[in-house]
Amino acid sequence: MRIKILKIDRSEPEELEIRCYEETEEVRDIVTFVKSRQGKLTGISDGEKYEIPVADVYYVEAVDNAVFIYGQEKVYESKQKLYELEGILKEKYFLRVSKSLILNLMKIKAIKPALNGRYSAILKSGEEVIISRKYVVQLKRALKGDMF
Repeated sequence: MRIKILKIDRSEPEELEIRCYEETEEVRDIVTFVKSRQGKLTGISDGEKYEIPVADVYYVEAVDNAVFIYGQEKVYESKQKLYELEGILKEKYFLRVSKSLILNLMKIKAIKPALNGRYSAILKSGEEVIISRKYVVQLKRALKGDMF
């Protein structure tokens, strides 16, 4: 399969075209993945409201009755509850990895064992988050591709 990327002017809408002999499972997987990366979350930073593309979100965390959306360089507060965001993100390659954290699996750089059966995920931003032992089996299944 040949891959071709064509850069366009910002005034034009982005589109993805797949040319194939038949719609195979592989083609359907590509379409599902692309669709899973679409969408936006709403967050507030410095009193201003922002639309954050799902693909830019590293993780979502609940801290003291507040929910925060973490990007590479900026943190936004969300008015939605963690379980509401989990419902929105669960088919977008996000996974709950602790009682208070939902992680974007596409932003993981490495995973290493931590203490007491927990794991640690090093993100592409350099940040490190803890994966509770209760969620380790789900994480392994998701990384093998068994969940999505």
